Amino acid sequence: MPNYRPPAGLSGTPTRVELAAGTPLYRVHAAHRAPEDFNPVPAHCLYGGGRFDSTACDRYGYLYAGLGPATAVCETLLRGVPFDPSGGPRLVPRVAVAGRRLSTLRLTTGVTLVSLTTAGDLAAVHQDSWLVQTEAHEYPYTRDWAHWIRHHTGPWAQGLVWSSKREPGDRTVVLFGDRCPPDALEAAADDPVDFGTPHGEEWLNSVLQPYRVQLPPAEGLF
Repeated sequence: MPNYRPPAGLSGTPTRVELAAGTPLYRVHAAHRAPEDFNPVPAHCLYGGGRFDSTACDRYGYLYAGLGPATAVCETLLRGVPFDPSGGPRLVPRVAVAGRRLSTLRLTTGVTLVSLTTAGDLAAVHQDSWLVQTEAHEYPYTRDWAHWIRHHTGPWAQGLVWSSKREPGDRTVVLFGDRCPPDALEAAADDPVDFGTPHGEEWLNSVLQPYRVQLPPAEGLF
């Protein structure tokens, strides 16, 4: 549906989902960024960026997270990683994990999200599974749809939640910084998992193993 422009009005009733205070969220992020910091940089309207990032057309801080740690890892690292025709494990380039870590966050307050999980949820915002399943080359369109959904669900919608494309058994969320309280998230007491350490690499490979994925061997790296 990339060529289907959002309609002028919203005729359906978006599905509201509440995430309670204390809900854990898992985020893979650059080590230089605090785990609870929203990304303040708008994506280009046409090039690069994520599925529901802000752009110059609608500026807001945004933060993506998984409801489980494996989901956060899969959503971040498994984009465009093909299966090996010979049946071997898929390999994630080491450059993809350089300077990254997984942090556990907790909501300090409840948040209200627009659910895009079921066909009915999507139909309520004039969409289908394309919105949450399409690949990166169509993200300029999905960002435009996110702006339209925000426009028609303000001010109550503090983010979106949908079934993860790369781990369909779990959900992914994006939170909107302009609609969440400044202290809506706090870093959990658990230490972050730094992927550039022996412990972090072992942990990451253990999470990736069920997906037939691993980091390539690097003898003498540590």
